[in-house]
Amino acid sequence: MGSQETRSEATAAGQITIEDLAGRTGMTVRNIRAHQSRGLLEPPRVLGRTGYYDEGHVERIALIRELQEEGFNLEAILRIVDNAGDSPGDLLSFTRKVRAPYEDEQPEILTLEEVAKPWGEEALTPGLMDRVVTLGLMRPLGDGRYEVLSPKLLAAGIELAGLGIPVGASLDALETLKERSRAVAEVFIRLFNEQVWEPFDRAGRPSEDWPRVQEALARMRPLVTDAFVASFQFAMEETSERAISDAIRRELEAAEN
Repeated sequence: MGSQETRSEATAAGQITIEDLAGRTGMTVRNIRAHQSRGLLEPPRVLGRTGYYDEGHVERIALIRELQEEGFNLEAILRIVDNAGDSPGDLLSFTRKVRAPYEDEQPEILTLEEVAKPWGEEALTPGLMDRVVTLGLMRPLGDGRYEVLSPKLLAAGIELAGLGIPVGASLDALETLKERSRAVAEVFIRLFNEQVWEPFDRAGRPSEDWPRVQEALARMRPLVTDAFVASFQFAMEETSERAISDAIRRELEAAEN
């Protein structure tokens, strides 16, 4: 009778057995115990002869699995989850927001013929298609089908094709654009790290400050986009004016000669 009451009390308190935890997280009981032995997971609360887990364990396992998918080894994950302290849910939420796409652009599935149509099938040689995949524009699915990861970039390429610009030249421009965009992204990431994350991290990541850090990330994402677009517009105006001035100067010099 006492054992049954203990189990009922634990269930009422939102605690679950290791079998329930395995079912909730999709992890085997053996792996859960292995994580405990490595220090990745806190031991259960023991009532009677049964160990009980809670939502903190569920959140921590979710965090461990996502970090593994990102390529972190278990030693690195141990350091990360140890720093998470009593707030693995906050860290999990934060990492998901960091990884979330800046814009919800839905990929499209197209055949090679559909992709090649604006340039002509002969334009998209195997070498060019390899380059398209390397640039992260498309992903091969087999059977001549491709997942277009950014339909907007494909649409821009089609517009350039309409202007008579070859696909190779368009890819050259895109590769340069990606390199420059990565440099801009690093500026803002460094700003966030130095001014928001590092002071928070040095303070021990106090639980009461998590909302402020998450709000800073959420507010910074659209600000980065707006600032980048505005800076690009200024740069386009200055570059266009300079190009026109240079062209006029060359014409004047040619007329004088």
